[in-house]
Amino acid sequence: MGVFRSIRRWNGVFPIKTRTYPFEIRSRRSFSDAQNMVADDEILPVLIVGAGPVGLVLSMLLTKLGIKCSVLEKGSVFSQHPQAHFINNRTMEVFRKMGGLAEEICKLQPPVDLWRKFIYCSSLSGYIFGSVDHMQPQDLEQVASPVSVAHFSQYKLTSLLLKQLENLNFHVHTCDGFQVPCNRSIGERKILMGHECVSITPTACGVMVGASFLKEGRKQTRNIHCRIVVGSDGAGSAVRKLVGINMKGERDLQKLVSIHFLSRDLGQYLLHQRPGMLFFIFNPEAIGVLVAHDLNQGEFVLQMPFYPPQQNLEDFSSKVCKELILKLVGEELADVDIRDLKPWIMHAEVAEKFVSFDNRVFLAGDAAHRFPPAGGFGMNTGIQDAHNLAWKIASVVNGIASPSILRTYELERKPIALFNTALSVQNFKAAMSVPAALGLDPTVANSVHRVINSAVGSILPSGMQKEVLESIFALGRAQLSPPLLNEKNPIGSARLAKLKSIFDEGKSLQLQFPAEDLGFRYLEGALVPEISDKSQDTTEVPTGRRRDYIPSSEPGSRLPHMNVRVLKAASSEGTMSTLDLVCGDKLEFLLIIAPLRESYDLAVAAFKVAEQFKVPIKVCVMWPQSFFDERVGGSKASLEPYTNYIDVEEVKRSSSSPSWWEMCQMTNGGAILVRPDEHIACRVKSGVVGDSALQMENVFSLILGMQETHT
Repeated sequence: MGVFRSIRRWNGVFPIKTRTYPFEIRSRRSFSDAQNMVADDEILPVLIVGAGPVGLVLSMLLTKLGIKCSVLEKGSVFSQHPQAHFINNRTMEVFRKMGGLAEEICKLQPPVDLWRKFIYCSSLSGYIFGSVDHMQPQDLEQVASPVSVAHFSQYKLTSLLLKQLENLNFHVHTCDGFQVPCNRSIGERKILMGHECVSITPTACGVMVGASFLKEGRKQTRNIHCRIVVGSDGAGSAVRKLVGINMKGERDLQKLVSIHFLSRDLGQYLLHQRPGMLFFIFNPEAIGVLVAHDLNQGEFVLQMPFYPPQQNLEDFSSKVCKELILKLVGEELADVDIRDLKPWIMHAEVAEKFVSFDNRVFLAGDAAHRFPPAGGFGMNTGIQDAHNLAWKIASVVNGIASPSILRTYELERKPIALFNTALSVQNFKAAMSVPAALGLDPTVANSVHRVINSAVGSILPSGMQKEVLESIFALGRAQLSPPLLNEKNPIGSARLAKLKSIFDEGKSLQLQFPAEDLGFRYLEGALVPEISDKSQDTTEVPTGRRRDYIPSSEPGSRLPHMNVRVLKAASSEGTMSTLDLVCGDKLEFLLIIAPLRESYDLAVAAFKVAEQFKVPIKVCVMWPQSFFDERVGGSKASLEPYTNYIDVEEVKRSSSSPSWWEMCQMTNGGAILVRPDEHIACRVKSGVVGDSALQMENVFSLILGMQETHT
C-alpha cells in the first residue's frame, strides 16, 4: 500500500513517533474537557463575528453538524447594496447540501443568456468595441460538476441564508429586543444585530468576547464566553485587529464608488438589445463599469473611479449620478432611481495568520483575504473557508479529533488565498489592458492623483486641485472621441485592432476559472500527502487565462464528480453525483473501493479502526457500468456485520467515456478516503499491500491530529 509507506517519510503537520506496542488511541482532548470553574451552559462553543454570507454559511454548517453557535453583527440591519454576485461552481456545490439552497438560487437567478457576456462599448446605446461570452458548452452541461455557476446578488443570497437559518431555529435580535442580561450567556442560534466586537481576551476555558451595543440610546457592553471565535467580519475586521494580525500585499490598487440604482426602462432595453453581466463604457464624457444585477428588475450598480480628497461623496448627489448614468447610457431615461452610494478601495492582501490565540480565534472570508473583484473570488473563497473550517471545529468540539487539527485550517486555506489573490490581480491587469489599448493608461491617472496629493500638488488650493485633476482626466478621455477612435484614423484603427486581438486571444477580463475553481488542492494539512508532493515543485503561477478543470484524485483535491446509480439487491434506484456520497449533515468519512476481495478487506479494516477512533465512516463500492449482478446481492456478505455502505454503478456519459478509476488515474485495485468537506484525505493508487488495519490506524492518526502512529 504505497501511499501509507510515505507516512513514515512525511508527516505533514503532525509530529509522528513510531512505536511497536499494541495500538491504543491517545488523548483526543477537546475543548469540552476544560470545564474549570465555568459551567457548560455558560460557554458558547462557537461565536461567529460578522453576519455576511461567510458567517451565515458557517453558522449553518456548524448547526447541521450539531455544534452550538451564535453570530454577532455590527450593523443594525442587513445591507441591501448589491455587492458580490458571481457564485462559482465549488460554492454552488457547497450550497447543494444546504437545504436546497443551490436549487433556490438557480430558480431565482436571471436566465444565463442574460448574463453570460461582458460588453465593451462607447455607450449602452452606442458603438460596441467587442464582447466576450464567458460560458462554454461544458459549463452548462454539468460535465465537471453537478451544478452550474450562478449570477445572484449578495443581499439576495443573504436573504435566502436567513430563511434557511430560520428553519434551523435561528432568531435575529435587535439590541432593544434582546433581553438576556449582559453578564449571562447569550445562548445558541442567535444573530445579534448592532453588536460590535470590541475586545477579545483568552481565558482558561476559551475566549471572552466583549461586544458593545446601544440599548435605549445608551451604550452598553456584553461579555460572551466562548470556546472558539471566528472573525468573518469583512475587510476591516475588528477581530483581526484585536488579535494583532497584519495584512500583507498590495494596497490601494484603485478607489471606486458604487452607485446602486434602479431603472426598469434601462433593464428592458438591455434585455432586448444587448444583454450582459458587465458593461465597460468608454466615451469622452464619462468612463464606468455597469454591473447588471438583474435586467428584468432593472437593478444595476455603476462602478466609477473615485479620487479623494479632491472628490468626496457629496460630489455624487442624486442629480450628478443621474447625469453620469445618462452620459454612459447615451439616451434619456425617465425612471432612474438612485438607491445608495458605497465608496470602497481595492486591495490585494492576505492575513499573515488565519489562526491565533492557541487555536481559539480564526479568520475567514474578507477578514483573512481581500482580492480585486476580478473573477469573483472574494465571497467564493470565503465560503470555502467556512466549508473547510466547519468540519474541523465540529470534530474537535465532539472530541473526535485533537485540537491540533485546527492548525490545518491555515495550512490548507492560506495558500489558496495567496494563489487567488495573485490570480485576481492578474485578471484585474487584464481588465486594465482594454482602456490601455484605447489610449487610456489607468496607471497614469493614479500617478497624476498621487502627484496632486504630494507636497508639490498640495500647495494648490483644494478647488484648483480638483479643477486640475478633472482637466487632465478630460484630456485623457479625449482619446475616445469619435474623430480619433475610428477605422479611418490610423491611430484609432491601430487601437481598435489591438483591442480586437485582446478579445480574440482571451487576454481581457475573465469570469470563469474552472481549473482554479474546482481543481484547487491542499498540499499539506489534514491529509496524507504523497511522496511526490514534496519531491516536486508544485508551485503554480496564475496566468489570468481560463484553463479547463482536469479531474484529480490526488490527496487534497476535491473529489471528482461523476454520476452514479444507487444499486440494491433486486432493483436499482436513483442517480446522484459522487459528491452526494459524502453526507452534508453529519461528520462522516467516505471510503470508495471497487468490488474486489482485497478492497473489501481494506473496508472492513477501516470500519474497525473508525470504531476505535469514534469516527463515522461510510463505504462506497463502485461497480463498473452494467457489471452488477443482482443475483450476487451486492456487498453485504463481504462487509458483514457492517451496514453503513452503499453499492453504486458508474453512469458514463458515453461508451467512450473513461471509467471512474480511469478518470481518477488509478486502477480499480485502489481506494480513496474522502473527508467530510469532499476533499480527498488519502488514496491507494493501485493496490493494498501489508496490514490494512495498521495502515488505517496510521491514516486516521495523521488526519485527526494524533501524536503517534505505528511503525
